[in-house]
Amino acid sequence: KKAELTSSSGASDVHDTVVSILSEIEAGGDAAALEYAAKFDRYEGNVILTQDEIDAAIELVPEKLKADIRFAHDNVKRFAELQKSTVADVEMEIQPGFVAGQKAIPVDAAGCYVPGGRYSHIASAIMTVTTAKVAGCKHITACSPPRPGVGVAPAIIYAAHICGADTIMAMGGVQGVAAMTFGLFGLPKANILVGPGNQFVAEAKRILFGRVGIDMIAGPTDSLILADKDADPHIVATDLVSQAEHGYNSPVWLVTDDRALAEDVMARVPALIDDLPELNGDNARAAWRDYAEVIVCADREEMAATSDAYAPEHLTVQAADIDWWLERLTCYGSLFLGEETTVSYGDKASGTNHVLPTSGAANYTGGLSVHKYMKIVTWQRATREASKDVAIATARISRLEGMEGHARAADVRLAKYFPGQNFDLTAAE
Repeated sequence: KKAELTSSSGASDVHDTVVSILSEIEAGGDAAALEYAAKFDRYEGNVILTQDEIDAAIELVPEKLKADIRFAHDNVKRFAELQKSTVADVEMEIQPGFVAGQKAIPVDAAGCYVPGGRYSHIASAIMTVTTAKVAGCKHITACSPPRPGVGVAPAIIYAAHICGADTIMAMGGVQGVAAMTFGLFGLPKANILVGPGNQFVAEAKRILFGRVGIDMIAGPTDSLILADKDADPHIVATDLVSQAEHGYNSPVWLVTDDRALAEDVMARVPALIDDLPELNGDNARAAWRDYAEVIVCADREEMAATSDAYAPEHLTVQAADIDWWLERLTCYGSLFLGEETTVSYGDKASGTNHVLPTSGAANYTGGLSVHKYMKIVTWQRATREASKDVAIATARISRLEGMEGHARAADVRLAKYFPGQNFDLTAAE
């Protein structure tokens, strides 16, 4: 099965619209943001939720759902803490008396966008706010689009609250992203914007990147399954459909070395889609028709090479010899090994983050983690004696490059620290 469309061919050109909205909000401040909120969110309640409003929303969340959210938060938090433990402040003596080091510093303010339109993404609040909190950000804003006359979904409010959000903002789309970036409504200006969103949110983050950091430039979610002859075709088909429901342009791919399995899975998909609720089914049906592919390879090495070429956001292996696949595969956002796990687990509750690179970006980056909120900076110090050889080399290299000012910054130190000594500081032999 060959896809009729790709994520790029299905993308709408929203750049000019987003640029215009961002410019108007930056110039007009709170009032302009509120105008767009009234137009697009059709909501006129408080933008910054009060503690009373948060408490009232929490009361509306069923206890069973609260327990599930706490379970997911605990898993994501513990995995984020493990990730943070892999980054340490370190130092080494480069030369005797000359010490250089690394320090990890969290950004001050994080803006976490939590989708609330087509689906209420409770898990996105958990994934983004928790990692920012573990990283050590001083202020975390959770921003989610309110529904007309209702506001932000209570479960999103509860998740953002228990995960550590300092402010919960009822505003969606470009206006929500702009409010966090420009520091509207009394918020600190965000140093980094994270979280999934629709094409307008993604384009706003793309345009603002450079003024603020972002987790990644995200396109439609995508998933690939590697399956051999022993894979369960019903589970494979169900997993493909489960990811296709994200949206009409969400690619799903099956790569296998068994034609019989491929045909069996393709035969099962339509009925599984028809069995979904209407909106979910409509999304999955369009995604399967226009974007899905089924690829039959000669052997597992060709399967692995095909997967690496696609660089999927989510990669599932339902094939023998799991350790071989773990060692061999190199390009994916998150990897799900064996039938006993699935992308849905990672999307919701297992602990790894669900904000992941799409549209082939897994070729060069991983997903959201505590590391995205942290600046890895360097420092150095030296004794006067230790600086001598570095100064000599710096002066010579600088003059060879034609950067005389750089060279003289080394010269003056040599002259001060080692009076009466002569050094060859020329670039010539």
